[in-house]
Amino acid sequence: MASSASAPSVWRTARFALDLSRPQVMGIVNVTPDSFSDGGRHAGQVGGALAHCEQLLSEGADILDIGGESTRPGSPPVPLDEEMARVLPVVREAVRLNVPISVDTYKPQVMQAVLDLGADIVNDIWALRQPGAAGVVAAHPSCGVCLMHMHRDPQTMQQTPMQGDVVGEVLSFLQRAAQDLQSLGVDQARIVLDAGIGFGKTVEQNFALLARQAELFAAPHAWLAGWSRKSSLGAVTGLPVQERLGASVAAALLAVDRGARIVRVHDVRDTVAALKVWQAART
Repeated sequence: MASSASAPSVWRTARFALDLSRPQVMGIVNVTPDSFSDGGRHAGQVGGALAHCEQLLSEGADILDIGGESTRPGSPPVPLDEEMARVLPVVREAVRLNVPISVDTYKPQVMQAVLDLGADIVNDIWALRQPGAAGVVAAHPSCGVCLMHMHRDPQTMQQTPMQGDVVGEVLSFLQRAAQDLQSLGVDQARIVLDAGIGFGKTVEQNFALLARQAELFAAPHAWLAGWSRKSSLGAVTGLPVQERLGASVAAALLAVDRGARIVRVHDVRDTVAALKVWQAART
């Protein structure tokens, strides 16, 4: 597995030190009515969301990532009180599963609330650029954080995507974001980076980030890859979102083989099985 020589071998989170010597699988738990591939399946249903958490764990998920706001292209912002109502009841129960719980949010108030409930990781598509967000993470003694690159915002990112060669720009942005957070006292081992596949990039740019993923390892941090069911996979296969299992697993496997330490996926069972084959071939 290619990686930065100085990248941490452990991702330190609020309750867990995650061993990055093997790929970690982050299972997606959307509690939204409008997410691009599974919106509405668990929205407003704490019991259903918890059952989905348990199913993903039984399939081999290492981390659960709970989100209450869709970030698909063109999606409208969700009011704070509505996101709180969607996310907090699920997090309150999920932390009792005694596994790492990540929450996909950019709102500092939601970050503070879920960390107070015992969540382990903040997963932020805005890389803590919203006012107050970095302060919440810096004030917590040990939570993990994932900083993602996004061009513009979910409402406009695909209307005017990035131009030209994006690899260097993505790397520079995330290096700055991580350095800013470390300057507030957050240890490097708490920080993971995500290139933001699909967030304001063209199909060609997304695949360039995969093909040249090793260049991103100039940043001394572990990397997360989020390819699951993305539209770029549909663009090259011609398949609708619900038929992108094979493409999603292939992309996750390529990302891991090229050094990603965490993959964020909808289809945990099949991804875990593919990674077991990959690991067996390396022994």
